[in-house]
Amino acid sequence: MGLFSFLKSAGAKVLANKAVENEAASAAEDIKKRKIAALEDVVSKSELLVDNLSVDLEGDRVTVYGVTDSVTIKEKVVLALGNVHGIATVDDRISVTEAEEAEPAPSADFYEVKSGDSLSKIAKAHYGDPMKYNLIFEANQPMLTDPNKIYPGQMLRIPKL
Repeated sequence: MGLFSFLKSAGAKVLANKAVENEAASAAEDIKKRKIAALEDVVSKSELLVDNLSVDLEGDRVTVYGVTDSVTIKEKVVLALGNVHGIATVDDRISVTEAEEAEPAPSADFYEVKSGDSLSKIAKAHYGDPMKYNLIFEANQPMLTDPNKIYPGQMLRIPKL
């Protein structure tokens, strides 16, 4: 559990639906419900399995609840929500129920993409080998669909070797 900060002005613009924001007749609560549904849809479309997924939204802060069976999925959910335009903070309340006999996966580091970065440049900085960029790409799927499509402000998982 924890509180994660993100660059509010970067990310997918799933909450910036002009039809939703310009609907004068809609109450603020209706808009909030639609934004929450859009955030839940981000997780759903990522095919990240979280039981009892629940999302709450207060301004630019998302609180996410649920249960999953791995730290990796938990981190990907936090990143999927945090990399949404307009979200500055994700309060992670997801519980992890890993099997007792299995060794828990180590938590990954989070890295904010800077202007001029590429996955190979990030891999060289973190692993000393630019050819290990694919480890970062795979660790961020399904959020990343192409290793060449990253943007400044985006947060990425950097798995430990």
